[in-house]
Amino acid sequence: MIRRCDDRDLELIWAIINDGAQAYKGIIPADRWTEPYMSREKLQHEIDEGVVFWGYEETGTLVGVMGLQQLQDVTLIRHAYVRTSSQKRGIGAHLLSHLRELANGPVLIGTWADAVWAIRFYERYGFQIVGPQEKDRLLKQYWTVPERQIETSVVLADPKWRETQR
Repeated sequence: MIRRCDDRDLELIWAIINDGAQAYKGIIPADRWTEPYMSREKLQHEIDEGVVFWGYEETGTLVGVMGLQQLQDVTLIRHAYVRTSSQKRGIGAHLLSHLRELANGPVLIGTWADAVWAIRFYERYGFQIVGPQEKDRLLKQYWTVPERQIETSVVLADPKWRETQR
């Protein structure tokens, strides 16, 4: 079951993000890795900035989360994580499909350039990596991330976004 998360889910969201993010340890640049990967304060800040989390439940337990953020003329998919013990079972695909239905306008996703499995996942659902100059512009326009993260990230866009760029 997919449901919108609320304040009562904050600790679970935080735990799922930090568990799922272990896949990035040793993959993303060491200077971008922190323990925990996302602090509670950063998670609360993201929610305060408009990221709405949706969760996937199995037998009453939240096992995956994905955030949706409407910004200006696009929708961002943010912080997509599934518990390590629940990965490779289609949970991320279900969440992505659900959030795309909720999106207003084109959808953009940012991820780490070296996270090839994440990039391939999004490409399977029609997203394509934008060029380097466009990536820099989009990350500066829609995200609040340090320059070093911009250097080491990619942005993927859905077909709706590509249509608006013609």
